[in-house]
Amino acid sequence: MKDSLVNAAPTAEQPRSTPGWTVAVVACAAQFMVVLDTTIVNVALPSMRADLHLTSAGQQWVINAYLLSFAGFLMLGGRAGDLFGRRRMFTAGLVVFTLAGLLGGLATSGPLLIAARTFQGLGAAFLAPAPLALINSHYADPRTRNRAIAAWSATATAAGSCGILFGGLLTDGPGWRWVMFVNVPIGAALVAVALRALPGDDGAGRGRALDVPGAVLVTAALSCASYGLSELEGRSWASPLTGGMLALAAVLLVAFVLVEARGEQPLMPLRIFRSRSLVLGNAAALAVGAVTTSVMYFITLYLQHVLGYTPMRAGLAMLPLTVAIAVSSLLVRRVVQAVGARLPLVVGWLLTAGGLLWQSRFGVDGGFVVDVLGPGVLIGLGLGTTVLPMTIAATSGVPARDAGLASAVMNSARQMGGGLGLAALNALAGAAAVTAAATVRGYAAALTGAAGLALCAAVLALLMPSPQPKPKPEPEPG
Repeated sequence: MKDSLVNAAPTAEQPRSTPGWTVAVVACAAQFMVVLDTTIVNVALPSMRADLHLTSAGQQWVINAYLLSFAGFLMLGGRAGDLFGRRRMFTAGLVVFTLAGLLGGLATSGPLLIAARTFQGLGAAFLAPAPLALINSHYADPRTRNRAIAAWSATATAAGSCGILFGGLLTDGPGWRWVMFVNVPIGAALVAVALRALPGDDGAGRGRALDVPGAVLVTAALSCASYGLSELEGRSWASPLTGGMLALAAVLLVAFVLVEARGEQPLMPLRIFRSRSLVLGNAAALAVGAVTTSVMYFITLYLQHVLGYTPMRAGLAMLPLTVAIAVSSLLVRRVVQAVGARLPLVVGWLLTAGGLLWQSRFGVDGGFVVDVLGPGVLIGLGLGTTVLPMTIAATSGVPARDAGLASAVMNSARQMGGGLGLAALNALAGAAAVTAAATVRGYAAALTGAAGLALCAAVLALLMPSPQPKPKPEPEPG
């Protein structure tokens, strides 16, 4: 979420001459909750599986249910905030997100937990777009607004690392259910503050259309595709269930494109895909989501299932990877300013692929420094290097009126990549594990597949437009 709507233009909607920090604090807290829930569950997965008797496919759906509903309804959530009021949609999304956390913590079976995670993703889709929009509309002074946006961005980076750490701490302590319950007191407090302190707005047009069919179609298509891919673990491509679900996903995707092409107020206007940079940037976003989610998933399982780490120790072991992502994403800015987005994106993917291939060599008696720390830092440096150039590519080359839309599409693509990539790589890991009778070889096969995806992303990055050279100053006459 760090990158969502980063290009949204400031507006003069209800500016305050003496702004307090209430809006910024609420925005940062909401951002923290949304990003936290993309990572906090990973460390708790083995405990969830044992307690609720989840299958391997069910275990990965605890992650995917959140990501896919989040991705499918994210643009609808942003659009609803513009039309019906950001405070109203922010509060509604926060209520759904908080109640879903409560239901997830009380779940007595795998399907109930997955359903709760689905509703949590839906709440996040309506909650996530509002904080940055509220900051932009509330703080009239550019310097104050920029400080608030910087704090909002830093919160996303911190939440990713804290999610891994908190997940281990809570799972080892009061139990995995508190990974879900932790959102309840925070969410309840934020709802109370939002209703009391956030500025109200009526939205831009109550009578204008909201593309609900488009959001439902794209979410259903992603869910069917993910389910079909996950079933490859135990079935072939030609099986009725697997083939049928993938065919249904294709039909739903075509229907979505037709609805968007013919709708008066489409969720995703197809005109934005005329930009080659935007298309390749969104391909990179898909790959970033797939690789990041899969690495977190498989390394966490390896640490606990194979090396016997406790959840807390596994969380600490994963921390260097998340810190490396944060550090390299900050250091790459000057490089991008100097040489453009293409070269850093290629280098980032090559580093990521190298780290994944190194990581895939781990064994049942692996050591922390060689098999976890070293490759994890290399993967983190590579992924962090890709984030900024990916964002620039996916949000450049479009008209100013579509800048916010392009950013929302990129963020949706990143969440979609996480869900679909995890489903495909989990099927690869399951198939390898069955044939080789070794779980560790299954995880290694999945990470090798992720390395292949990173290399494909590096090749696509080479096709990005070259940076335009700066014009040389003309010599003065005489």
